[in-house]
Amino acid sequence: MTTESVLRDNYDVIVIGSGLAGLTTANIMARSGKSVLLAEQHFQLGGLATCFRRKGGHIFDVSLHGFPVGMIKSCRRYWSKEIADHIHQLKRIGFDNPQFRLTTTFNRDDFTQLLIDKFQIPAETVDAFFDKARSMSHLDDQNMTTKELFEQFFPNRPDVVRLLMEPITYANGSTLEDPALTYGIVFSNFMSKGVYTFEGGTDLLISLMEEELKKNGVDIAMRSKVDRIEIENKRVSGVTINGQTIGAKAVVSNANLKGTILNLVGREHFSPDFFEKCDAVRLNNSSTQVYMGLKPGESFDPDVCGDLLFTSTAPEFRTDMLLSRDITSRTYSFYYPETRPGHDRYYMVASTNANYDDWASLTKEEYAESKAALIEETLDAAEKYVPGIREKLDMAEAATPVTFERYTGHIAGSSFGTKFEGLEVSRELPNRIPGLYHAGSVGIIMSGWLGAVNYGVIVSNDVDAYLFDQE
Repeated sequence: MTTESVLRDNYDVIVIGSGLAGLTTANIMARSGKSVLLAEQHFQLGGLATCFRRKGGHIFDVSLHGFPVGMIKSCRRYWSKEIADHIHQLKRIGFDNPQFRLTTTFNRDDFTQLLIDKFQIPAETVDAFFDKARSMSHLDDQNMTTKELFEQFFPNRPDVVRLLMEPITYANGSTLEDPALTYGIVFSNFMSKGVYTFEGGTDLLISLMEEELKKNGVDIAMRSKVDRIEIENKRVSGVTINGQTIGAKAVVSNANLKGTILNLVGREHFSPDFFEKCDAVRLNNSSTQVYMGLKPGESFDPDVCGDLLFTSTAPEFRTDMLLSRDITSRTYSFYYPETRPGHDRYYMVASTNANYDDWASLTKEEYAESKAALIEETLDAAEKYVPGIREKLDMAEAATPVTFERYTGHIAGSSFGTKFEGLEVSRELPNRIPGLYHAGSVGIIMSGWLGAVNYGVIVSNDVDAYLFDQE
């Protein structure tokens, strides 16, 4: 993206960061007639929902594809019918681990039959579990963990836990130790009608979103890093970008929650009790990814690979093993020519959960060696699903938590924002500093593409009400 705008001195709303929550907030605000500036520190829009290109015609989505059917409704209502019409279902979701190997469409009907027929769980137990998960909301008791939820319905069944847990960990970084409601809400969203993706890739998605933003009058400032959010008389007054102060009635940060509070606003503008809450917010984990592009004319077998493939060599599902540098679990996302109509290339992306400190503490030489080793280990593992992959391969590249920190500015390269307690802090911001809002990946239930878009919608309504009261 190279969009540049002549900036005004003042706006109704300034949005910091162009992840899906920030993009959605900017679009809704502009549609309602507000003057909006969208400031993005990178040279591309989209945050983690974006793409990158490499020589040889290769193009990769940074964020692996897969979100619930609700994305169709949200995009149609808050973006455009054209964007919504590009969302299609992924029907080949595979699992391969020491406990089982199977393929599913990943919806309630199919999972119910799997749990009853393959895993021999009584039908009434399966129905009770699904009903319990579907009834959960963010207002529920947070004391029950996801592990305790599984023990209630499926005691001593680590194989069932793995089937139910691995895809959600991939989708939003949740663990067995997190509140059960953060699992239940996301799981139920997927179980309604399965897993969906955007046909055409994030390059098409973001270009269509940019067109919509322009049409609605949003000023887009690329390569524009916000130095600080300006506070006057205990309320928002604007932002400073590259040394230039621009006024605003409201500011919405789509940056990392803790980064917004600590770096863009500053401790001095908050009461001690609020900062205690902020300090207690835990960042969610990050990930590593290996992007693999095949040579022209080379392909892989869709009957073997499917669309998404959850693999592991670990005896059973364990959170600590997911985060270990000794990788046992990989999620493969397979991209076919129809994923991006007009392209005839095949791509694979392997994703693993990761700890930021394992990568940030390395020297420059150690870091390069570790990335190279990550690629080689991934190719070794991928050989099982794409025989002869090294001969078929045209290029491979790795990204780590340090990579994500560099390009997004997220503290510790967090791929999924914060843990659940971040939601309360995020929602509390405008009560502490009028005119200041946050929209992003917080509380797990607001993570992922659908969560980000919908949080942008929620915050837009809040901002609109605030501006109305100021008139």
